Amino acid sequence: MNLREALRLYVILDRKAGAPRSLEEQARAALAGGATAIQLRDKEMTCRELYEAALRVGELCRAAGALFVVNDRLDVALASGADGVHLGSEDLPSGVARRFVPKGFVIGASAHSVGEGRLAEEEGVDYAGIGAVFPTGTKVSASVIGLDGLRAIRRVLSVPSVAIGGITPDNAAEVMASGVDGVAVASAVVGKTDIRAAAERMAERLSVTRN
Repeated sequence: MNLREALRLYVILDRKAGAPRSLEEQARAALAGGATAIQLRDKEMTCRELYEAALRVGELCRAAGALFVVNDRLDVALASGADGVHLGSEDLPSGVARRFVPKGFVIGASAHSVGEGRLAEEEGVDYAGIGAVFPTGTKVSASVIGLDGLRAIRRVLSVPSVAIGGITPDNAAEVMASGVDGVAVASAVVGKTDIRAAAERMAERLSVTRN
């Protein structure tokens, strides 16, 4: 799997934004629309619920040839056979997580500043999620770094990167112009009435920006 290609359209599942569709229904529709990566993120599910959801969503991703990542929970990611985990600044440090994962397991980390970008690089992450680029309704507490912040963090990274936060088909081109490998979206895809069509539109805009 080429990680830079896999990060092109990174869709984050969200029970609230995507209601009343289940996480599995969201994943199926997003993959049908061209999602290249799926992240399972839910901070309210029990460990067992998240594990069972990961098994179902992971199966869909494998069938579609897409990257499957679990947010925050390294234990659930490993137990469910996910391709990787995405760790935030309050989660287990990436360097520590690396000690417990098999070869080829993907570790991503969030970078909200140049300092966090440098730390992610030093800890040996496989990719960085940079943001929030624009205000986002799915994570209202996120600090907004803007396009200038995105470019500054991208410049200190040699690993693949994906931009996150308020990204839509209308601003995807200027986001991609920063040099990131892809965009991570939640409400812009799973929050739409027709998830497949929303994913298709985003994928189309990203294909136009491909160098």
